[in-house]
Amino acid sequence: MGLIARVIESVGIPTVCVIGLREIAERVRPPRAIHLKWPFGHPLGEPGNRAQQLCVIYIALQALYTVRESGTIIDPGWRWRREEYEEPDRWDLP
Repeated sequence: MGLIARVIESVGIPTVCVIGLREIAERVRPPRAIHLKWPFGHPLGEPGNRAQQLCVIYIALQALYTVRESGTIIDPGWRWRREEYEEPDRWDLP
């Protein structure tokens, strides 16, 4: 996915990848990545957990606005099924 993201970025469209294996992202170096150490098949979170999924989408959109250095990997440190998530009240992005 990181290789495709770099090609898309080369034509001027910003991208962000949600990844589960940091080691692969470090090798492929997508322009921007969010690392979530969660089970395979759940890149945005648990099924039916709207607040968790919205938090992932929010941090990914935020990365589109704030990350300037290519290859940046953001690790929010969230733990699978051990966090309390609140839906973002506002979607104010920089």
